[in-house]
Amino acid sequence: MTKDFPKWYGKVRQQYRESFEALENLGETIRKQGPLDEKTSHLIQLAAAAAIRSEGSVHSHARRAITAGATPEEICHTIMLLTSTIGFPTTSAALSWVHDLLEEKK
Repeated sequence: MTKDFPKWYGKVRQQYRESFEALENLGETIRKQGPLDEKTSHLIQLAAAAAIRSEGSVHSHARRAITAGATPEEICHTIMLLTSTIGFPTTSAALSWVHDLLEEKK
């Protein structure tokens, strides 16, 4: 997992170190148990984050998907695929969050 966390996350993560380590280990364990590769796993989690309108999770899973080899086009397509399921306003919000991240990476 990428270690360029937002400052607030780093502080809370440090305060509750054991809880955060357990949570991170759970995610890693589940990813390793299945047949899906890391990139696909993060794209699925990105879609779920967009569906629940979680800006922080959208940023996190977009970053992780990029680290795992996803292209900006794959990131955006993952979100666009949700349009008929979660609606354009929610899709548009998620795309704007991803756009912020992709601009930051340039």
